[in-house]
Amino acid sequence: MLVFNKNTIKDKIYACWLGKNIGGTMGTPFEGRTELNDIQGFSTPENVVLANDDLDLQLVWLRAIEDYGPYSLNEQILGEYWISYIPPHWNEYGIGKNNMRAGLLPPMSGEYENPWKHSNGAWIRTEVWACMAPGCPDIAIKYARMDASVDHGAGEGTYAAIFVAAIEAAAFVIHDLRELIDIGLSKIPADCRMARSINLLLDCYDKGIDWKETRRILVEDSADLGWFQAPANVAFSMLGLLYGEGDFKKSMILAINCGDDTDCTGATLGSIFGILNGTAGIPEDWKRHIGDNIVSVAIDKGSLYGLPATCTQLTDRVYNMIPVMLKANRAAAYLGDEDKFDDADIARFKDPSVARGLVAIPGMSYTTDFIWADCRIIFPDGPDIAPEKSVNVKLVVTNKNAGPKHLNLKWHLPEGFTVSGVRRDYVLQSGSRYTQPVLEIDATITAGSNVEACNRVICEITAAGRPTAGLAQIVLIG
Repeated sequence: MLVFNKNTIKDKIYACWLGKNIGGTMGTPFEGRTELNDIQGFSTPENVVLANDDLDLQLVWLRAIEDYGPYSLNEQILGEYWISYIPPHWNEYGIGKNNMRAGLLPPMSGEYENPWKHSNGAWIRTEVWACMAPGCPDIAIKYARMDASVDHGAGEGTYAAIFVAAIEAAAFVIHDLRELIDIGLSKIPADCRMARSINLLLDCYDKGIDWKETRRILVEDSADLGWFQAPANVAFSMLGLLYGEGDFKKSMILAINCGDDTDCTGATLGSIFGILNGTAGIPEDWKRHIGDNIVSVAIDKGSLYGLPATCTQLTDRVYNMIPVMLKANRAAAYLGDEDKFDDADIARFKDPSVARGLVAIPGMSYTTDFIWADCRIIFPDGPDIAPEKSVNVKLVVTNKNAGPKHLNLKWHLPEGFTVSGVRRDYVLQSGSRYTQPVLEIDATITAGSNVEACNRVICEITAAGRPTAGLAQIVLIG
């Protein structure tokens, strides 16, 4: 069991947002520069906070989880909130939105024809999940993956979000940076580019290689991934923490001087440092310089009102969600009067089983909730369709409660389309407290002579004795 002192937790959450604001404001003027920087502090006047989408988007997620709660929140809700309240159209943001407008649900919205899926848009917005799940990295990564999938699918950007969220959640309990990095690595595939970049950083650091040379090695190793990619930039944040040796100013300056996506690297470093050390770890002169305000750039405030305007307000609202998040996910963690950390629970921080299931979710897929079952629609060869051509689709139906279910399938197809390889009736085996049986249905959909830009096929799945029909929406892109 983990018990957290209420005042300590609140202080760490506030320091997280304060560090985020400091790093974002300090790094923003140098964003996109691929060369080494030479900053030594703020380049902005006192009490000026620069707008930063790293923080913006998390205000939208906060509102989503306040509205729907952790029980109901899913990728589709986050996608709808993105469409409704986040105007920017650049890079992966724009591609994710365009894919959703075409009818593709997350994570497919972030996977389909997205050259930016390995970029930085997701790992920079993980703090809200970590702060709602202190000491519970598996809970934090569950929601961070949901979030990342909207515009990064199953790419390196999503692995980066899982890695960072795990570190941030664990940092409420563990203060050894190397141990935290190991926890982050335990949650992502050992052979992914994110893991490769972090392991390369650790190797350089252990060999005593100068930070500038280490930075050069990281840049060179990730060059094939293009501009603003996650593996090197996450490594820059970790570089700052490692080579900074526990000094906030030194750590921040090192990370930003690495260049590239400097608002992101600085902001995330500030967040992690804040969680680790609380407000006492952030120098007073930098606290005074930045102040308490939040300035947003990526939110349609005309549609989404009542958002936190200060780090203090954001801290209070995130703190209030902690008991709800922990209860919803059946965590053995509570808020109390003093810290009490069980070694057995901490040992489970590196358990890869939850993460393994999350990273195994195919990018070319999405899930529909039937209440009594979940249905994942998988496109083994993608969703593209052409006149007189066929597309293979797999429906994976998971029983969510006890009792077998006798299923009936009815297909609603665009004019001229046909479906083959399927039966009308299926049996979904009985589930239990410990098992959720799965039924896999392979279908081949063939187009007629007329194909639209967006073609919707609906598989209506009913279960005998159940009042709710499950509608599996299959979107094919012409």
